[in-house]
Amino acid sequence: MDDFLIRAIIIGLIIALIAGPIGCFVVWRRMAYFGDTMAHTALMGASFGLVLGADPIIGVLFTCFGFAILLFFAQNQRLIANDTLLGILAHGSLAAGIVLVSLIEDIRLDLMGYLFGDILAVDSVDIVTTSLAAMALFAILILIWRNLIAITISETLARAEGLAVNRVRITYMLLIAAVIALSVQVIGMLLITALLIIPAAASRRLSKSPEQMAFFASILGCIAVIAGLSASYQWDLPSGPAIVLSCVILFLTSIPFGQAPRVK
Repeated sequence: MDDFLIRAIIIGLIIALIAGPIGCFVVWRRMAYFGDTMAHTALMGASFGLVLGADPIIGVLFTCFGFAILLFFAQNQRLIANDTLLGILAHGSLAAGIVLVSLIEDIRLDLMGYLFGDILAVDSVDIVTTSLAAMALFAILILIWRNLIAITISETLARAEGLAVNRVRITYMLLIAAVIALSVQVIGMLLITALLIIPAAASRRLSKSPEQMAFFASILGCIAVIAGLSASYQWDLPSGPAIVLSCVILFLTSIPFGQAPRVK
């Protein structure tokens, strides 16, 4: 097996393992559009990074964090509906990113790579940095897991029990932003939300508890990564879309099984 394919599989598995449990809460809390908005800001962040002479991924990370914090505070305003605000920010930031890329001279940005991913181009440094970041994100998720479950069931009850609901919510939103920033190179900004949502949605039919759902979401994500990269290598397909299609096939396969678990 070629070295580039081995590296692609390793980094794809790392992303799938952390995207699975975080994606479960995206599904439970119906935050798919939030994740999509975060993903659309990635191109603008990469452009900012290049303009400032920094690594584009650093620009993506800070831009996603900034938008996550902005959306957290914007959720409490009543001037405009949240889904409308998300739509404006999603498409506005994507358009701004494309315009900014077109204005940058003497700097090359792989636009297709950011839109649809370029997992086959990762190197050993990418694997190490992604692994360390994923372990940190996983540790944070474990720390807030029970509180996230509590506010997912009932924010009102969680507040009554003295939980720091706002702190947990902003921490989780930043986790989503970090996963998206890490995953842009792997699967692309237009497809990363699929890796968060589809394995989690498929695992609902196979699970009896939130913990089982998180576990199966990671496993199904890993299967999709391996199947997608295998198909990409075998038939010369674009790797990012092949991974997403593998996720969709797994979801369709899961439909006849069981019932969606209760969050408790």
